[in-house]
Amino acid sequence: MISDHEAARRAAEAFSERFGAEAEGVWAAPGRVNVIGEHTDYNGGFVLPVAMEHTTRAAVARRDDGRVAFASLQGHGPVVELALEVLTPGTPEGWAGYPAGVVLGLRERVPGGVSVLVDTDVPVGAGLSSSAALTCSVALGLSDLAAPELRRADLVELARRAENDFVGAPTGILDQSASVLCTAGHALFLDTRDLISEQVPLDLAAAGLALLVVDSGVTHDHADGGYGDRRRECEEAARRLGVSLLREVDDVAALAGLADGTAEGEVLLRRARHIVTENARVLEVVARLRGDADPRTIGPILTAGHASLRDDFEISVPLLDAIVEAALEAGAHGARMVGGGFGGSAIALVDDASLARVVDAITARFDQEAAGTPRTFVTVPSDGARRLA
Repeated sequence: MISDHEAARRAAEAFSERFGAEAEGVWAAPGRVNVIGEHTDYNGGFVLPVAMEHTTRAAVARRDDGRVAFASLQGHGPVVELALEVLTPGTPEGWAGYPAGVVLGLRERVPGGVSVLVDTDVPVGAGLSSSAALTCSVALGLSDLAAPELRRADLVELARRAENDFVGAPTGILDQSASVLCTAGHALFLDTRDLISEQVPLDLAAAGLALLVVDSGVTHDHADGGYGDRRRECEEAARRLGVSLLREVDDVAALAGLADGTAEGEVLLRRARHIVTENARVLEVVARLRGDADPRTIGPILTAGHASLRDDFEISVPLLDAIVEAALEAGAHGARMVGGGFGGSAIALVDDASLARVVDAITARFDQEAAGTPRTFVTVPSDGARRLA
């Protein structure tokens, strides 16, 4: 893992090479692993993410020519440059739309334009919020340079709007909140309706545990496909139940009216059932961690969350199911897919002493499935967005 010092040096030097000028600073924001609470955020529910050690770094400098320029060290081609005045949702396209959306949100504060160079080690398309790491690193940089009065909550909203309104990715606020608000050694318990948060201690190392992340290699894109479908289905289920958000339903029995004998009604019942039971799972995990319970006891709750995502929300894929099965068979205390679904990553809660055995079992399952070699790594709850230089 690259150190913050080395990451800042690399980004600053690359900025100078690409733009022929010095960066005014370098900022970092992490990806996230959601311990529990999937797809609950846009339903006003509860989430419990941790920030990863993996980050996206943004080297930023203001300009005086009314233009914006975006460059990446991750092979995204030449510098994307255009006039600040022509920034509009969908322009520029591709990866540059994410930082462009942030710039548009603060356009009045940077009338001369900005140059941004990004570097990252957050896996892209793996359900680990690489897009939030990108938008949040740029948001913090621009805030420090041009809008220092912005609160952390304002940065979350700025980054969310960049994804929702500029790029068209219908995410909630889970990813951006985790990237900005998380602290080392803790999970972030966030009520996404009331925007109340709490840092819940989660020292896995002290308990002899590891949080193993397994990238399936099956990529996804929030701006396209099933993620938006699931959001629309949840909204329709809430409408039929007469509530503004599924968060307002806390009893599965109250969902019975959705089962109207039609195929659509059955689908909406399953989608809503996942949200209601997932909120309950978040609350149960938080209660155990607050009560100093052995973190191993949350393992079965994570596994139950995977079953719900697979069967009721229907966003898992066979390789994610295979990862979870292999991890559990090799002794993991719990495992589940994470992220928006239709690909991405899975996590497993594993004893340190069993880590190698679990990784070997997953690797063997990948070979059995002709899926290549999995990317696996252990992550620990880390700090959120911060200035590096």
